[in-house]
Amino acid sequence: MKMTVFRLALGLSAIAVLAACGGGGGSDSAPTTAAPEAAAPAPAPAAGTGSIAGLVTFTGEDPDAAINMDADPVCSGMHADGASGETVVADGGNLANVFVYVKEGVTGSYTAPAEAVLLDQKGCTYAPHVSGIQTGQKLVIRNSDPTLHNVHALPVNNPEFNQGQPFQNMELEKSFANPEVMVRFKCDVHPWMSSYMGVLDHPFFAVSGSDGSFTIEGLPAGDYVVEAWHETLGAKTQNVSVGDGALAISFDYSA
Repeated sequence: MKMTVFRLALGLSAIAVLAACGGGGGSDSAPTTAAPEAAAPAPAPAAGTGSIAGLVTFTGEDPDAAINMDADPVCSGMHADGASGETVVADGGNLANVFVYVKEGVTGSYTAPAEAVLLDQKGCTYAPHVSGIQTGQKLVIRNSDPTLHNVHALPVNNPEFNQGQPFQNMELEKSFANPEVMVRFKCDVHPWMSSYMGVLDHPFFAVSGSDGSFTIEGLPAGDYVVEAWHETLGAKTQNVSVGDGALAISFDYSA
């Protein structure tokens, strides 16, 4: 009797194991699905061997007027000889503070540099007055002055921000997700303070120096549209063909 019960229990156990494992080749067993393969990352753009070496010229008198900083004694005290605007800075017939960039023709995806861009408030002016940054790149905004500044960025394609920096050496970190030419910065405390920053998703931009010169390096060979932007004199474009080596171009402005 005990042997019969044991055999019956053993048989029931075997049936349960077969059912749990899908034994018998029944059609109710779940199909096996292979995991989808991860998409391969897009290849990085090939390093270019072309460059654009240019000059921005200016015809006319420099119209920048003197800035009265008496409203803040700290600011006026840092400019014993007075201060003037930075709208047009002409040296020997050349023009500084012009943002020059490749507007059309760039292909591929470019990783933002790890190095941060610094926008400083120094001497109650923004330094630099005109600059560029890549999307996703860190922007550090510093107050180097022993007086209150208020950083007010006025982008269109990116979120606006407005933040006070009451203490010397305070820093604020920001970044921009979307390309935009140009983002204007102002100080709500000192109305003469302004700065402009071009935001691009590639590294092909430059700002003309006090001698009017600029260089854009690392361009792959190809056809491009290059634009020069100035805050009061407007924008000018050129169609260019870049190969190996440097291509010389110029942009001419007049007052």
